[in-house]
Amino acid sequence: MRPIIFKIISLLFIGIIFTGCNQKGTRSNKEDMKELDKGTYGYDSQFLGKHQDVIELKDGESAIALVPAYQGRVMTSTCEGENGFSFGWMNYELIESGETLEHFNPIGGEERFWIGPEGGQFSVYFKAGTDFVFDNWYVPAPIDTEPFELVSHNETMASLKKEMTLENYSGIVFNLEVLRNVILLSGNQIDEYLNISSKNSSVVAYETSNTIINTGQKNWEKESGLLSIWILGMLIPSQEVTVVIPVKEGDSSELGPEVNDDYFGKISDERLKVSDNKVFFRADGKSRGKIGIPPLRTARFMGSYDSQNQALTIVECPLPENNTDFVNSAWELQENPYKGDAFNSYNDGPLEDGSQMGPFYELESSSPALSLDPGDSYTHLQRTYHFKGDESSLDKIAIEVLKVSLKEIEDAF
Repeated sequence: MRPIIFKIISLLFIGIIFTGCNQKGTRSNKEDMKELDKGTYGYDSQFLGKHQDVIELKDGESAIALVPAYQGRVMTSTCEGENGFSFGWMNYELIESGETLEHFNPIGGEERFWIGPEGGQFSVYFKAGTDFVFDNWYVPAPIDTEPFELVSHNETMASLKKEMTLENYSGIVFNLEVLRNVILLSGNQIDEYLNISSKNSSVVAYETSNTIINTGQKNWEKESGLLSIWILGMLIPSQEVTVVIPVKEGDSSELGPEVNDDYFGKISDERLKVSDNKVFFRADGKSRGKIGIPPLRTARFMGSYDSQNQALTIVECPLPENNTDFVNSAWELQENPYKGDAFNSYNDGPLEDGSQMGPFYELESSSPALSLDPGDSYTHLQRTYHFKGDESSLDKIAIEVLKVSLKEIEDAF
């Protein structure tokens, strides 16, 4: 398998034309503190600014806050200004403590860059010869604790980069550079990409272009293990959040199952349903579980609806047609290391000892497995849209994009 190669890397870094890294849109920890309600975007961006430099991309009432020190992740966003709902989940206690944890630092953020696979003989999270158990699982520092370099930014775009070296379970070393572009989308772009009219709702949307370049001297080959780009987001759950993922119709022998739900044990019918080529998954942050959608089943979009907060979220991820080589992240030595899923959703919940990292839920996408020659690159694109408004306006968007009404989503469980 050879993925689509994007040679014109300069297009991703058009932000370099701006003079240096101008400081407009940067919230520093020296700003005067305002009295803001917890749960608002203003509270969260102000909290972050106490601990790290925050780059804010803004257009009217729509804004996102990203932190270069946190691998350029989008920490949160709003479509209603400073006092509006904050969409990203954040681990306030861990951020405030300044502590660095041994295995993984779950600081949160509604869209972050990771690399797969997580498990198996080609994992970059386990050292060679170790058992696939939590005590041996470590998120690589370049995507967990090390900062990305801010190359440039303006009011609606930020460009970042990171050089890194990773070693997989089989002892293969990868030298690579990551380029990450984050762009705040305009209203016209949102309507064009989704083929909708968003004028009757509040919306914030952004696009991330995530590129990996093989900077080493060797080809990346399937026999010794391949990497993938893995984009994950931690979002705010509520009792009324349901994830919905449209899936393509077809024979399971050709396209794979409509949904995989055996990541952490089978999920009950009270939390997972498949109806009319749509997967419904309860995302209330109260029961740990994960689902996956095979690549030939994905239909470009997934999303969630929170009726409690009247919020509709849509994630768009165009993938190469008919590509079935996706890394397998199962925590075991695998017979089929390239039979992984392209879309995932995770619902957080208590562990066996009663502790819990969140609560939050995740929407995730992955690139195909990347067999890159030296100097070659691949770009994985993802767009995230958050809408708030009256039920009628949001219903039209859900039907157009996710092919399901809000009532169907609410009645799923």
